Amino acid sequence: MSDYGHPLTFGSFLTPGNADPARPVGLAMLSEQVGLDLVTFQDHPYQPAFLDTWTLLSFVAARTERVRLAANVTNLPLRPPAVLARSVASLDLLSGGRTELGLGAGAFWDAIEAMGGRRLSPGQGVRALEEAIEIIRQIWDADARGGVRVDGEFHRAVGAKRGPAPAHDVGIWLGAYKPRMLALTGRRADGWLPSLAYLQPGDLARGNAIIDDAAAEAGRSPVDVRRLLNINGRFTAVGRGPLHGPAEQWAEELADLALTEGISTFILGSDDPDDLRRFAAEVAPATRELVSAERSTGGGGTATGPAGAGSASTGGGGRQPDGDAGTRSGDPAGTATEQAGGAARTGAADSAGRPAGRRATVAAGPFAVVPTPDDGSRRSDVRVWDESARPTGPARDPERTYTAHEQASAQHLIDVHDGLRGELAQIHDLIEQVAAGLIDVGTARSHINTMTMRQNKWTLGTYCESYCRVVTTHHTIEDRSLFPHLRNADPRLKPVVDRLEEEHHAIHDVLEGVDRALVAFVATPDGMADLRAAVDLLTDTLLSHLSYEERELVEPIARLGVH
Repeated sequence: MSDYGHPLTFGSFLTPGNADPARPVGLAMLSEQVGLDLVTFQDHPYQPAFLDTWTLLSFVAARTERVRLAANVTNLPLRPPAVLARSVASLDLLSGGRTELGLGAGAFWDAIEAMGGRRLSPGQGVRALEEAIEIIRQIWDADARGGVRVDGEFHRAVGAKRGPAPAHDVGIWLGAYKPRMLALTGRRADGWLPSLAYLQPGDLARGNAIIDDAAAEAGRSPVDVRRLLNINGRFTAVGRGPLHGPAEQWAEELADLALTEGISTFILGSDDPDDLRRFAAEVAPATRELVSAERSTGGGGTATGPAGAGSASTGGGGRQPDGDAGTRSGDPAGTATEQAGGAARTGAADSAGRPAGRRATVAAGPFAVVPTPDDGSRRSDVRVWDESARPTGPARDPERTYTAHEQASAQHLIDVHDGLRGELAQIHDLIEQVAAGLIDVGTARSHINTMTMRQNKWTLGTYCESYCRVVTTHHTIEDRSLFPHLRNADPRLKPVVDRLEEEHHAIHDVLEGVDRALVAFVATPDGMADLRAAVDLLTDTLLSHLSYEERELVEPIARLGVH
């Protein structure tokens, strides 16, 4: 049993398909919006149905602000290591230190050879990969004296100038399965990134043992190698197998993998927006909670280093074996480990004074969750509703105290809303890109259609059930939505809940107005003015509604629960 003590991180493993080029970009942006830590793409340069992965990563880096990026994994036989080193360092500098390097020795040799690559045996592939790692590390070591000196059997860089150095200590993660590759991972790499679908029972334990032994022989600690895992599965109401069931089952299985196998980065292979949302909003926070609780009691497995991570399961979905990703050993996990869903706010602090990118944590005691205030500013002269007619709910009991779990449930509502606020800012950015001619209307609509606010129907049933999936980290509510529950649990909330339902329908109509304005933009002489007006109205409507909902519901959610 091994728990290497790394902070848990969660990511997405996306298909870089080129049939709809905007779709993988939109899914990457969604991954950031919902709070995932990492976005990865397969790298198969011989696949004509795929976008080039490094071009795509660069484009995504420009459209995101927080999430880390990596190929899962880079196809080394078609990417010369010295050039690759400079590509990675350049993207890391441009993205503010958000690039990691997944590397694979190669597979699908017929396709590689057809593209001009050299066919290698398994043993040759491992030796070539080790030479490439040495070249890459020397290129990045910009302060060392002299040029790069690697005169290898497969890769040669003799006298090449060093640099640039990346913005941060880029992690090198290897997609390894066989003993020689696993030993190389222990000697030279920062992470091990296999895909669960390609592993047999016992492979994780055997792989960890080989990596740990090789690390020790090289004078390293096993903790220096982060353990990452590509996973696939299905969300269903009833458990039907490993990673095939409700979110709480996923969390338990991933927690077991973290605590017994040392996995600390879980990367979900899915192009389904709803899967990504549930993974970020339900599975990730629940897994972190389970692991944290086990670590705090000292009940997890131990390895050389601090106490461990995780949860467990097996399950699969076919990604090609030279694809992997993760987060490097020793990383503090940044703000992502604090997030339970919803994108972080932008700026130095949010309107409630919380640092940007960090979820507020509230301990047991008096109610301390701070709703986001409405600052009263409006962009549009149009008013969708009369704000002065909004009813208010019952006054809070000043003597009542709340558990940490109750307060966390209330805080989750604000976290979800922060994700919607972040999406609103992205809509403004998309419109300005349309105005500047940087993207076309179709691309803007495609991005918007992947957003949470567009996927939600903003009707009582679907919208509130979506909230329940995000607000609760332990329960998936299929047959009851948040609003009916609150209405029944405290009849004094009925006027508030009825009003919120009416506003949900109005928001749906305003969103439709934005879509109509996008369509009309190409045919209307003053289409940009109408489009901006529609987005301004959406801004006023959504921000006003979210503040009202938080003001009226955060305390009832804590007091009454959602189950």
